[in-house]
Amino acid sequence: MNASTTIPKSEITAVAIGHFDGIHKGHKELIKALGEHGALIVVESDKANITPKRRREEYAGVPCFYYHLNDVRELRGDEFIELIKRDFSNLKRIVVGYDFKFGKDRAWDKHDLKSLFKGEVVVVSEFSFDGLGVHSSAIRRFIADGDIYRANRLLGREYSIEGRVLKGCGIGREKLYPTLNLAIEPYVRPGDGVYATRTKIDDITYNSVTFIGDRATTGTGFAIESHLLDVCLFETPAVVRVCFVERIRDNVKFESLDALKAQIEKDMNIARNVAKVCDLSLKDDYIHARDLF
Repeated sequence: MNASTTIPKSEITAVAIGHFDGIHKGHKELIKALGEHGALIVVESDKANITPKRRREEYAGVPCFYYHLNDVRELRGDEFIELIKRDFSNLKRIVVGYDFKFGKDRAWDKHDLKSLFKGEVVVVSEFSFDGLGVHSSAIRRFIADGDIYRANRLLGREYSIEGRVLKGCGIGREKLYPTLNLAIEPYVRPGDGVYATRTKIDDITYNSVTFIGDRATTGTGFAIESHLLDVCLFETPAVVRVCFVERIRDNVKFESLDALKAQIEKDMNIARNVAKVCDLSLKDDYIHARDLF
C-alpha cells in the first residue's frame, strides 16, 4: 500500500473504498459520509484514468491511500477486509457505494461487508445529476466522445490533463500559430477535435485553444497541442495542465495552410468568447460554445 499523505493510518477512523477515478459528484457524496478523520482507499490500476495516480487527493480534499489492483485482486472478500483492518487499526466506519463489489472475481458485495466488518457500514445511494446516474464509466465515455460539456457537469469541474511538452515539427510557429505539443499518456484522451481550454503553467492560467487528432492538412501525424491566446512565452515549459471547457468543432482537413489558418482564427475568437462567459467555477448556467457561433 502507498499513501499520498503523511497522516498516520492509526489516526484514520473512517474510510471509503473504491476506484475513485475522476473524483466526481457521486464520489463527493461518499466523501461527505466519512465525517472527521476520514480517508479514501483507492484501488488503482494501470489503465488510463480521468484522474490518474496522486491527483485524486487534490480533488478529494481528504487523505488517499493506494492499493494496486494486482496486489489485491486474488484476495477473498474476508481477506481484503482483514487487510484493511490491519492497516487501519482504529477503523470505525466503512463507506461504500450502492453497487460496491470486492474480493476475487468481485464476488462479495455490500451485504457481505456488513457481516465481515463489525463497525459501522454506510452504503451511499446512487447519485444522479442532470437526469443521469453519475458514474466514472459515463464520464469516460463522454470524454472519449468529445462531449466535454456533459463530462464537466458530472465531474463538477473542468476535465483537465497534465502533459509533458514535446518538441514539435515547427509548422505552427513558422506558418500558423505557435503551440505547445503535449504527451498525456496516463489520461483518458478527449475525442478528436478543437476545444476551448485553459492552459496552466506553474501558477498562471492562460485561455487557450487545444487541438487533438491527426494533422490532416499538414500530414504530420497525431498531436495534442495548445495555443495560448494573446500571450507570447519567452521560455517553453516542461509540463503544463490543460483544462477542457468546451468542444468547438471536429477535426477537418483543409485545402491549404491559408484556409487552416483562417479557421484557427475563428476557433480562437470562439475560445475568447467562451472564456468570457464560462468561469472556473463551472456554474450551472454553463454556456455551450456552439451557442456562440
